[in-house]
Amino acid sequence: MEDYRVIADGLAADIARGRLRPGDQLPPQRRFARAQGIASSTAARVYQELIRRGLAVGEVGRGTFVRAGAPLPEPALAEPGGARIDLELNFPVLPDQPALMARSLTRMLRPEALTTALRPVGAAGTPEARQAAAAHLARAGWAPDPGRILFAGNGRQAIAAAIAALVPAGERLGVEPLTYPVVKGITARLGITPVPLTVDGDGLVPQALGAAPSLRALYLQPTLHNPLGVTMSAQRRAELANVVRARNIPLVEDAVYGFLRDDLPPLAALAPEQTLVVDSLSKRLAPGLSLGFVATPAHLVHSVASALRSGAWTASGFALEAAVRWMTDGTATAIEGAKRRDATMRQQIVADRLAGYRVRADPHAYHCWWELPEPWRAETFVAAAARRGIAVTPAAAFAVGPGHAPHAVRLALASPPPDALGQALDTLAELARGTPEDSGPE
Repeated sequence: MEDYRVIADGLAADIARGRLRPGDQLPPQRRFARAQGIASSTAARVYQELIRRGLAVGEVGRGTFVRAGAPLPEPALAEPGGARIDLELNFPVLPDQPALMARSLTRMLRPEALTTALRPVGAAGTPEARQAAAAHLARAGWAPDPGRILFAGNGRQAIAAAIAALVPAGERLGVEPLTYPVVKGITARLGITPVPLTVDGDGLVPQALGAAPSLRALYLQPTLHNPLGVTMSAQRRAELANVVRARNIPLVEDAVYGFLRDDLPPLAALAPEQTLVVDSLSKRLAPGLSLGFVATPAHLVHSVASALRSGAWTASGFALEAAVRWMTDGTATAIEGAKRRDATMRQQIVADRLAGYRVRADPHAYHCWWELPEPWRAETFVAAAARRGIAVTPAAAFAVGPGHAPHAVRLALASPPPDALGQALDTLAELARGTPEDSGPE
């Protein structure tokens, strides 16, 4: 009888050549055994061998499927760095997540249901989508009005639409001195000047608004600030809300990481007429099939909807329908809970591996801020890390003002497996103990 490994090699070759594509279902084992003229037990061993090689995945009650993507090579952590560990971008996708999300979409992929999902939708989405989003975005006693929720293709587009609706070209937007790099790009394309405001260990200092006149709006990340990881206290939120209400300054609140800290309400709960809450499914679920949300005050719904339409930033019908299913059947809630546990576990790895260094992080965040020891400078450290196959982000990527950026790097923790994350942090800690001269040539 032919060895099961030889049969598995043939199927592996078919996968490599594209004859079997990611997502294709393999025949039931008994049918495969009859077609191959082998015993059912041998067919089972063939399928197990494909799963062991990372070429297929078995789903209870559904069958065996070609894996969607080849397994990644083991990362190199010493020179020469052939592979790459990504501590630069945060893509938190958990191992069991694709199967869980796929189950929600089974009924949606039937022709009669897919017909609805393929139709275009406007910025306001559908009544079902608005109700689902309002229930899912609610936290700590705050819930948005479903009638005031608008939808974008992703969180970046939602931010762009909110800023475009509030700040005309040539005007000024108040931001934290270190901010989400995408916002720097958005303001540049819209002809808006970002104005860095004073912050302390608790976030934006409310009195800074008085020293920066002529601001048309603010963009802030009060929960799990990126890159600093700071979460604004309840007292500071109340102080800031009083100031923006008194000065009638509109505020774009980026809550994309808020699901990791659901114990504090957004600023919209304290200053509802001034605050637009921007969120998305990119971090909550996955960046590859995302959806952006803008919860707006009543008087700004029309302006934001117009910005979404004019920027071609509205959501697709398929993504909207998929999101509604994930939000209403418990899939999104389950994945977000798992990610909260995952982020906490990864922060513990950071605490263990970078003990003794000046690392700032919320214990619930998927990133941390590392103030490098002397004589390291951020760009030099980034280059030395890259030579060891590790990508990190320098402070200059987040800096708004023209002054000197801090000698610090942001570490994104979500992408690598936990073991690889720990090894990468060990390598970076060893690198930081030396000097740039020890790290090799530039």
